[in-house]
Amino acid sequence: MFDTCADPKTLEGLSWLLCYLTTGKHLAFYSSFFVVLALMAIVAPVALAFGFGGAIAARSPVLPLRWFGKAYTAMVRGIPDIVFFLFVPVVMDQGLEYLRYLYKCPHDGTPVWANNEFSVCAAAKLPLSTSPQIWHEVYGFTLAVIAFSIVFGAFAANVLYGAMNAVPRAQLETAEAYGMSPAQVRRRVLIPQMWTYALPGLSNLWMILIKATPLLFLLGVEDIVYWARELGATKSQLYDYPHPDWRVWYVLALLVFYLGMTKLSERVLDRLSARLSKGQATMAGEAQRKAAA
Repeated sequence: MFDTCADPKTLEGLSWLLCYLTTGKHLAFYSSFFVVLALMAIVAPVALAFGFGGAIAARSPVLPLRWFGKAYTAMVRGIPDIVFFLFVPVVMDQGLEYLRYLYKCPHDGTPVWANNEFSVCAAAKLPLSTSPQIWHEVYGFTLAVIAFSIVFGAFAANVLYGAMNAVPRAQLETAEAYGMSPAQVRRRVLIPQMWTYALPGLSNLWMILIKATPLLFLLGVEDIVYWARELGATKSQLYDYPHPDWRVWYVLALLVFYLGMTKLSERVLDRLSARLSKGQATMAGEAQRKAAA
């Protein structure tokens, strides 16, 4: 990165370390932290939307919709997460390529699935082999976001469903007695009230999401775990910056990052919980009233 780093063999001490920490691969390592943060920032609201839809569907008076909501929650919760993280990207990738195959590839009778392999013409590939590398990375990241959202959306649906059931029935009946329609009761009473009961479960789910981000490595996304392993492994004299096995130091940096994210999340969630509990007929709300008195 710096002119003084042109010949690493002439460097030593702090100069060597500065040049080593500013190589192209290290810059990719630093940027991969933003990839992890972007994953959490995108997956959290999308999974919450999936969960909200699943919870509403599970409470629907329409039988097929109620079956769908409960089946979605039960299916994802009953299957190991890693299976979905690997299954969803593969299915979506092959599904999209198959749709492109139908109108972009010549149909000469060659089967798409043959000998346990999925093969389409080059024009149907996603992304195209001629596309810039950035589009390959964006495509892989998008598939990862969808996989994470489906899995965590199912857990969020279970949390929100339980929170909706925890809202006192007397409040809903009072709203109905005032002439509110079922949609108004749900929108004005049920949903605002449920967040107090849902927050503890959603908080745990957020912490689990933070810990699950290293699974990006299994989905082919070059995340912080990938670069920590790549950069920390032993480098011989064939490399510009040879060094022994330094993986422990890179993993230690990941440990500090995840502990920092956890601590920051705890402080934000505690404040949010205090705000939502204010004036509520819950243990937290009662504790606030006693403290104020």
